[in-house]
Parts: sequence; C-alpha cells; structure tokens
Amino acid sequence: MGRVILALWAVMVAVPPAFAEIGDDGLHKQPWMRDTFKDLQEDLAEANAMGKRLVLMVEQRGCIYCKKMHEEVYPREEIAGYVDEHFFVVQINLHGDTEMTDLDGQALSEKAAARKWGVLFTPTVIFLPEEVEDGASAQDAAVAVMPGAFGAQTTYDMFVWVNEKRYALDNGEDFQRYHARKIQERQQEGNN
Repeated sequence: MGRVILALWAVMVAVPPAFAEIGDDGLHKQPWMRDTFKDLQEDLAEANAMGKRLVLMVEQRGCIYCKKMHEEVYPREEIAGYVDEHFFVVQINLHGDTEMTDLDGQALSEKAAARKWGVLFTPTVIFLPEEVEDGASAQDAAVAVMPGAFGAQTTYDMFVWVNEKRYALDNGEDFQRYHARKIQERQQEGNN
C-alpha cells in the first residue's frame, strides 16, 4: 500500500497543474513573459542590461501545441525557474496586428514579422544573441530556432544549450548530440 501511495505522489509532483492564463489576445501567458512595446532593439538592450538572453515566442490563438507547452511544459518548476532566471521572453502573435520593430529597424505588424521570419508553426521559439549585426532581422540573427511543441526534457535542454552558448563551441556537439548526451546522463542517474 505504501508503494502505491508513493507512486501516486510521485506522479502528482512530476505533472504540473493544467493551468495557463489566457490574455486578452487569446494567447497563453506565463509570469516570466515580458510586456514590451515590441521594439526588438530596445528589448535586446534591456535583456542585456539584465544579463539575460532575448527570446521571441511566436504563438497563436487556439494553438493546441501552444496550449500543451503552457500547460504541461513551461509550468514545470525547473523550466519556469530557468527561463525566468536567464531569458527575457517576448511573445509575438502569429496573426497579430500590433506594430513592432524588428532588429533591423523595420516597423511592421506582428503577423508581417512572422511572415518575414518564415515562421510556419506555432509555437516557434527564436533565440537571439546578445549582439546583433546592423541590418540583421531577428531571423537572420537567431542562434537557434525551436519550431513546434516538445517535451520538458527537450525544451529544458534547448534553453540550457542556448544559455551556455553551446552553439558557438567547436566541439562537434550540435543540439541533437547535446540533447542525446543529456538524456543518457539522466537515464544513468535514474532521472527520466
């Protein structure tokens, strides 16, 4: 009986609550998301001043995969804590009319920016470097792009990989190899 109770408790602790706040725009919200004027040059400067990395999350109303991420992945304590500590997250509405300014200085709507960047799926997470060359758009400057919904381990590993600037290492370990190594390490430690 004790094992059953312990197993049930472990499942309850491992699975975050299925709750995600929905904003007036119909998009899911997290406490670590920033409400900005969406001037990406200003957002980048603010992120840098805070010692954080700028991340753009392109999402849309009614997206079942966005919902999955906001209800099952982002609320996990290790992910929410890591993102909040290391990243400055700006949400972009795939179909939004809100005017924004891309890193290259071009003023356009959110939906026009998403088209310009070639975003086809939601959610799409665009990770940016601390410094961007003049004239580069967010898509041009991105150090990594994560299109679609992923599980907690993949999501966590991607945020860590970017934060640690592993994309810049000349060690032959791209994200997929890094992620495979981290999975193996967790299995060896018994932390699936």
